[in-house]
Amino acid sequence: MTRLVLALLILLGAPLRADPGDIDAAARGVVRVVIVGRDSEGVFPVSHGTGFAVAPGRIVTNAHVVQDAAKDDDLRVAIVPPESGGAVFGRIVAIDARRDLALIAFESSGSESLRLPPLALAGGAPQDSGEVAAVGYPMNVDRAQGLSIEDIFTAQPPVKSRGFLSGFRPSRQFDTVLHTAPIARGNSGGPLLDGCGRVLGVNSFGAESEGADSEFFFAVSARELVPFLRAHEVTPRINETPCRSLADLDADEQARSIKEQQAARAAMEERAATLRTKRDRARFEAEMRVLTERDDRLLAAMVLLLIATGLGWWAYEKRERLDEAGAKLPLPKDNRIAAAGAGAALLGAIFLQLTRPGIEEIDRLSSAPPGVGDAGVPVALDGAEGKRTFICRLDPQRSRATTSATDDVPLAWSPSGCVNGRTQYGFSQGTWNRVLVPNDDQEVSVNSFDPARREFRTERYLLSQSAMQQARQARGAYKPPLCGGNAAAATLGEQQRAVLDALPARPNERLVYACEATTK
Repeated sequence: MTRLVLALLILLGAPLRADPGDIDAAARGVVRVVIVGRDSEGVFPVSHGTGFAVAPGRIVTNAHVVQDAAKDDDLRVAIVPPESGGAVFGRIVAIDARRDLALIAFESSGSESLRLPPLALAGGAPQDSGEVAAVGYPMNVDRAQGLSIEDIFTAQPPVKSRGFLSGFRPSRQFDTVLHTAPIARGNSGGPLLDGCGRVLGVNSFGAESEGADSEFFFAVSARELVPFLRAHEVTPRINETPCRSLADLDADEQARSIKEQQAARAAMEERAATLRTKRDRARFEAEMRVLTERDDRLLAAMVLLLIATGLGWWAYEKRERLDEAGAKLPLPKDNRIAAAGAGAALLGAIFLQLTRPGIEEIDRLSSAPPGVGDAGVPVALDGAEGKRTFICRLDPQRSRATTSATDDVPLAWSPSGCVNGRTQYGFSQGTWNRVLVPNDDQEVSVNSFDPARREFRTERYLLSQSAMQQARQARGAYKPPLCGGNAAAATLGEQQRAVLDALPARPNERLVYACEATTK
């Protein structure tokens, strides 16, 4: 126990490191932004930078990445995705040269073929320390790999570099985030991410190191990005919850589980002690009751025996006598009454002695049938809930949200696993859950509900295109049943195992809700 607690303290005290799974998930929304020209031989790249999705069909980058295209009608903006899929043309929606921000929209002809997961922006109190990641397409990497012109327009994963926050320092024009995650030409317009894959800023420029000084880099702060987006009718995803790793949450859950087990054990011992006290008292009362009844019957039997002896002696003294001639005299009437009374008293004494309760009666009286109260009425047992309606609210201390909304969740629960009257949950390995695999978005959600603890949980896995295709194939192998009782729940519980087995070991998000019963 001591070693486990020490390990938990070490985990909780360790500095937060960027989660590779979250950085990878955010990188799937990062694109190469290419400025292209056209000549008699076709399209050719002029320059390129980086951008990232902030909403469906909307890309953010630096103003200086697209400024040439904004001034020259012969130049266009191309968006190259990080995974499979061809490049599409975009159009410049807005440019803010002071903040060095630009907003790009997909052309309608390509928007249907290119789907990018929008990145969430970090809200709340700004961080001033911790590990960060810069994601983008540095040109020096392209040159080192010897990429050709055709390669520039081919889907490729962005480069990720790690560093640390060095503080928030406003420049003369806008708020900036100072950091040490290396960036180069081509990284401009890419996101600077916190440990949960949320955008802290838009990488813009670096400090001149002259080959000897320490290198520092600047990103346009998310505090500048939010009003820019809202001014151009884009509602960004903002997450203000603290960035906590799943390792921290798992350690907290282990500590919580240990505490709950200790509390349950203490409560069980208390109930056992109370039960022992009740049993001891019941046995004592049974002993007193039996011994008292035995003593009362013995005393009554002795009294009857004395009465029988007295009446018998009196009847004996009044027995038949002879007269002077030797003839029998008739018995007096009181003699017959005394004899009958003596016989009855003797029989009563024998009856009381024979029906006197034995010592074993103590055991019978001190043990009551389980689940039966004093009045013989069965005691209702907890845990067997019927149809109930809940409102579930997020527990931020047990949750890790990166891109998802954290609104309250209404939930109508049926004991057969039917949720909100239309969605059947599967039951497997002691858990009620439902796996959701959408056809468009690149994420799989696993919703679960524990009716005994009144806990609703959503775990989201942000997957690559190949992993998402595998999950969809596993999901396509079965058809979820409609709400249909225990048989449907058991069947669905087994069918969903194939999808669950295809998911990574850990989710990107874990939302834990505490549910309260409503009066509806």
